Amino acid sequence: MLKEILVVSGKPGLYKLVSKSNNLLIIESLIDKKRTPAYAKEKIISLGDFFIYTDNEEAPINEVLTAIKEKENGGNVSIDLSKAQPDDLRAYFAEILPNFDRKRVYTNDIKKILKWYGLLMANDITDFSKKEEDKVVNNEIKEDNESVEDAKKTPKTVAAAQATKKTKTKTVTAAITPKLKPTPKTSTPKKNVVGAKRGG
Repeated sequence: MLKEILVVSGKPGLYKLVSKSNNLLIIESLIDKKRTPAYAKEKIISLGDFFIYTDNEEAPINEVLTAIKEKENGGNVSIDLSKAQPDDLRAYFAEILPNFDRKRVYTNDIKKILKWYGLLMANDITDFSKKEEDKVVNNEIKEDNESVEDAKKTPKTVAAAQATKKTKTKTVTAAITPKLKPTPKTSTPKKNVVGAKRGG
């Protein structure tokens, strides 16, 4: 289910994939339900492809959201995001993911994840488990993005989820920080990891 929920760079909140055609997707905001087109030139990442930095490996976003749901007994987050201090956010998140990387996961990242959780719950999207059909949805998004890619586009103007036909790229939760420098291509699949090194 999380594969159908999208993060679009430069746009607030989360979006649900409604339909797709050549060169564009129709997405619906989980905030106001408005539908808009999203083009391949935009940075579009499936929420299910996000990971959180930990002291060991990266934690998949679905596991983090599930941990929040369990802590809150299926309800909304108990912390007031508008008033919470950085120490409060870190203490809350430590109950969810005790070994999260304190140096690379910023309080803004934590707040973003908690807001995402609130949006999902408000829209009755409560099943965060990974499903086989999620892979199909993600591949379709990647294929649409690839169909309009050309040699003049830079990594900053194409979707982060894009991969060339020769190199498979796994998106990583650096979308929270749009000023990130492009990660050099390697033979190892990449991930979208929350708290990735900030640009500059």
